[in-house]
Amino acid sequence: MIKRPAAGRRLFILDTNVLMHDPTAIYRFDEHDIYLPMVVLEELDRGKKGLSEVSRNVRQVSRFLDELLLQAEDSDAITHGIPLPSVDNGDNHHASGRLFFQTTQMQREIPKELPSHQGDNAILSVAVALQQTVTDATVILVSKDINLRIKATVLGILAEDYYNDKVLDDVDLLYRGSAELAADFWDDLNRLESWTAEGQTFYEVEGEVVKDWHPNQLIYSPGETSNIEAVVRSVSEDSADIQLVNDYRKDNHAIWGITARNREQNFALNLLMDPDIDFVTLLGQAGTGKTLLTLAAALTQTIEHKRYSEIIMTRVTVPVGEDIGFLPGTEEEKMTPWMGALMDNLEVLNKTEGGEWGRQATNDLLQRWIKIRSLNFMRGRTFLNRFIIIDEAQNLTSKQMKTLITRAGPGTKIVCLGNIAQIDTPYLSETTSGLTYVVDHFKYWEHSGHITLMRGERSRLADFASEHL
Repeated sequence: MIKRPAAGRRLFILDTNVLMHDPTAIYRFDEHDIYLPMVVLEELDRGKKGLSEVSRNVRQVSRFLDELLLQAEDSDAITHGIPLPSVDNGDNHHASGRLFFQTTQMQREIPKELPSHQGDNAILSVAVALQQTVTDATVILVSKDINLRIKATVLGILAEDYYNDKVLDDVDLLYRGSAELAADFWDDLNRLESWTAEGQTFYEVEGEVVKDWHPNQLIYSPGETSNIEAVVRSVSEDSADIQLVNDYRKDNHAIWGITARNREQNFALNLLMDPDIDFVTLLGQAGTGKTLLTLAAALTQTIEHKRYSEIIMTRVTVPVGEDIGFLPGTEEEKMTPWMGALMDNLEVLNKTEGGEWGRQATNDLLQRWIKIRSLNFMRGRTFLNRFIIIDEAQNLTSKQMKTLITRAGPGTKIVCLGNIAQIDTPYLSETTSGLTYVVDHFKYWEHSGHITLMRGERSRLADFASEHL
């Protein structure tokens, strides 16, 4: 039976994938010590070449380790551990734990069925040896590899996932972007005032409930046929300004011929069409209308309102099945096979009369306004007055998401679409996805908005499959 770690000093053995995932992981363990087996350094060396995000992370880890080794005056400093600086919220460095490297050959104490030439089993061998020799600390193996953690647990080694990049303890705690008002909400208010401005109705409400609201959160009365649907415009300690939302479920308010089919879709269109909101995140399962609503709003504001100069659409290229190999052509031609969702939704939005020729002409016109770009070439760019759509954003890490969002220049709007229940990137989960990260970190900003689409509107077949398969 494995003993759970008690309070006190701990020695964390880091697997290679932890450092590949987060180069700053060696600074994230507070006052506890870190141990790097030699096989981890070998695997880092093999992974340093290339232009991928993982290769860049490996090179950054090497630079961090080189800086730390410069602090070691002699071999005794390496033997006794190199002091690790830790960065607090004030960007101040203070002495923390120590970094240890494997400097001696350790006797293999794992079952013969586990070949020692494999990297994972070599790390297990080091962990078993340290568990037997280190008596003043709890030895814990940290890895993003589930199978390695299972093998470690079987061998009696404490094993944990890397939790520093975990946004939430439970995905059910993720901000949904909407809140249902209590039936007695209006009766419990301390103060209520209303006014109109530019054809819009506003209310100033004061009461205890507003303390839990966020800017651009969508609030509604109970029931699908509610008598109020509003967006929170500003929040203070005990008061808030709310604005009644536009009803895009009516044909006279259609966006590029598209009308909202439920409350969440109507909320999404309000966020997408609001020029004061620079960043929008839409979560939802397949068929909830994320891409269709976003494209309709993008085309309307780009072509009709002239608010943006063009639409840029991108996504991470993670295949669901086997890779089909290299693709010929330009950047846009290489990305086209990954943009099936774009083409499918353009067919829905392109309802031009005049037969096949008329539809093709309109489709060509629409695609002139829509540029397909690869994530690999986003670094260093600045986009001005663009409507940027990041599809399948759940497959991005928090670092990749930061890289993309910081590309936005003046007048640019970014919309992130995804379903955190369908993550294809290794070592990412619902609680560590970059999409979860930005939803949680942007919920307090007055120029961002989020909504989780709940109901599928694709077809009765798709709805049944989503619920029962």
